[in-house]
Amino acid sequence: MDLGFGAADEEFRADVRAWLREHVPAEPLPSLETAAGFAAHRGWERALGAARLGVVSWPAEYGGRGASALRWLIFEEEYYAAGAPGRVSANGINLLAPTLLKHGTAGQLARVLPPMAAGEVIWAQAWSEPGAGSDLAGLRSTATRTDGGWLLDGQKTWSSRAAFADRGFGLFRSDPEAERHRGLTYLMFPLDADGVTVRPIGRLDGKPAFAELFLDGVFVPDEDVIGDPGDGWRVAMATAGNERGLTLRSPGRFTAAAERLVALWKERADPSDTALRDRVADAWIRSRAYRLKGFETISRDDDIGSESSLNKVFWSELDVALHETALDLLGPDGELESDWLENYVFSLAGPIYAGTNEIQRNVIAERLLNLPRGSR
Repeated sequence: MDLGFGAADEEFRADVRAWLREHVPAEPLPSLETAAGFAAHRGWERALGAARLGVVSWPAEYGGRGASALRWLIFEEEYYAAGAPGRVSANGINLLAPTLLKHGTAGQLARVLPPMAAGEVIWAQAWSEPGAGSDLAGLRSTATRTDGGWLLDGQKTWSSRAAFADRGFGLFRSDPEAERHRGLTYLMFPLDADGVTVRPIGRLDGKPAFAELFLDGVFVPDEDVIGDPGDGWRVAMATAGNERGLTLRSPGRFTAAAERLVALWKERADPSDTALRDRVADAWIRSRAYRLKGFETISRDDDIGSESSLNKVFWSELDVALHETALDLLGPDGELESDWLENYVFSLAGPIYAGTNEIQRNVIAERLLNLPRGSR
């Protein structure tokens, strides 16, 4: 593999770096998990959209630049290295949009993607239910056929971005007599529709990052079904692959954090503490390994499928280890370093969301290593 970048790629990198240098806010935006912070991040998404930098790899007609996957990785590296704001649009651009590009109709793409790219419509993920988290096939929320569309009923929980978002996407059981992985339909719906109740989930820090959704006869037109009715599980696996793979957590996120960790070690470390030094080196090495894996992934012609579970286990455990090392370097000061501490707390969710790592290891064992189910 040629790991060098061509002149055009370096020109693209320079353009992105220059734009970010000029536009990234001098002071961090308020947390996107608050009403004021969400509004500020929505404004940032609009700025990215106006520059056609929000979704560089999308076709131009949908608000992108038609950039290659390699240039998307370059953009991500520069974005995180610049310390740019978190992407409040992540659920839409990283999860829903790739699913639409694979399974959506031309009308859905033309209607949904441009306002998403422009930062005008922010999406919430509505998958988990009180009795169906990593076991997504256990969901009970229903979609019932009616004239011109569907009626949604049930409850979704841990819906990310739902406290302040505009629309949601999720999986619903449309045939209660079918087997667990059949009879499911993938739908999009507005969060301000009649019959939708959004209830933010309280946290100790007071930030309503998630919400419960209660759906009571919510009408959704046929045009908002993704894929065929009853074929939602297959469509959902496209979303899950993006959630567990490179799209949700690109290598640039971790290489930038690892560089910050090395700088922190140089500033704060006790030279005699070789164990801590080795942990810093390990985090840096693992971040670079994930970067190389990213190059390998985009160079392939096939869908990585279940290999996305390998990615998910790797980046989620790297995220925890990297931030634990930073807090150990800081010692008692870590309680005052809100950036490292807040990111550490968030990293602890990584082995849980997008399917717990225990589930991912089962997928790896059964679908990649072909081990029998009884050998777990």
